[in-house]
Amino acid sequence: MSQQPDPPVPQDPNAINIELSEEVAEGEYANLAMIAHSSSEFVIDFIRLMPGLPKAKVKARIVVTPEHAKRLLAALSDNIERFEQTFGPIKQQPDMPSYPMNFGGTMGEA
Repeated sequence: MSQQPDPPVPQDPNAINIELSEEVAEGEYANLAMIAHSSSEFVIDFIRLMPGLPKAKVKARIVVTPEHAKRLLAALSDNIERFEQTFGPIKQQPDMPSYPMNFGGTMGEA
């Protein structure tokens, strides 16, 4: 008697097929983030600042809508909460000097 193959698992109609190239999968290290916004978008620059080097380098710039910025904030907050439940509170360094950068809008730092 031959076995019938398992029926295909129904896929979520809202699922998104996401492609991740090898280059992007490697990731980029950043230890500073600068955030600017306008009425229609948030610009998040991920920066690598290395001791002893005269300038920092933007490794990635991500531009999102205000709605997606708020969703990102909620997702990051949720993940930090779960991280701290597992590994304990994240220790924060005393206030670091700010690195001015003019994007022509309101500036925040993360």
